[in-house]
Amino acid sequence: MYRLLIVDDEYEIRNGISSYFPWDELGFAVVGDKENGQEALEFLGQQQVDVILTDIKMPVMSGLELARELHNRNDRTKIVFLTGHKDFELVKEALIYGARDYVVKPTKYKELAQVFTKLKEELDREQGGRKTVPEGAGAGQAAAGSDVLVARIKAYVDENYKDAGLKDVARIVHMNPYYVSSYFKKKTGSSFSDYLISVKMGKAAEFLADPSYRTYEISDLVGYSNPKNFSKTFKAFYGKNPRDFRHEGPGEE
Repeated sequence: MYRLLIVDDEYEIRNGISSYFPWDELGFAVVGDKENGQEALEFLGQQQVDVILTDIKMPVMSGLELARELHNRNDRTKIVFLTGHKDFELVKEALIYGARDYVVKPTKYKELAQVFTKLKEELDREQGGRKTVPEGAGAGQAAAGSDVLVARIKAYVDENYKDAGLKDVARIVHMNPYYVSSYFKKKTGSSFSDYLISVKMGKAAEFLADPSYRTYEISDLVGYSNPKNFSKTFKAFYGKNPRDFRHEGPGEE
């Protein structure tokens, strides 16, 4: 595993990238996260780091200033920049100081994966494939992160099942929808849409146990504007339409 330091002045971005991206699968372990270049330099004085993923604009010390300082010190730590669409002139300057690549915000899973896959190949060539941290360190942190991400997604769906959608969840966890979908599938074995439907149908079954609710009301309560679509989905899930389910229960037909 190569040691990675995340630097960004926005906590949500910094925490999201640190915790919810599968770094271990690409051969990296996040060893710290800091909110500006000055803190990053102090961290580098205490621990070895192979790569820094840093925002290009930050208070106190920007990512560009950090790159310049490391260049002046002949420090060989590799730098990848997080940048907005309007910062490409700064990126050009950063390349002068040895920056390896850049990723445009909002961060996309595919782009981040491509950049760091290429960077790992470069590191492997330079270091002959030697690992710089124990295997278990990165894997343990990634596993903890995955548990937190899945738990947050499930908690959001459980509380907002009527209107929950993939884009909403992605916004909550500050990640790309495509990545959230594939990550959820990998970690749970169930697609996000299947999990959402299971929660909706579970809630619908609870409502059906109360005779005061009509089917069209339950349809609306679980997020279906068309009762026919609700009944069709319910039958596909339970093997019975809502009316039969209410009278016969969930047992086999």
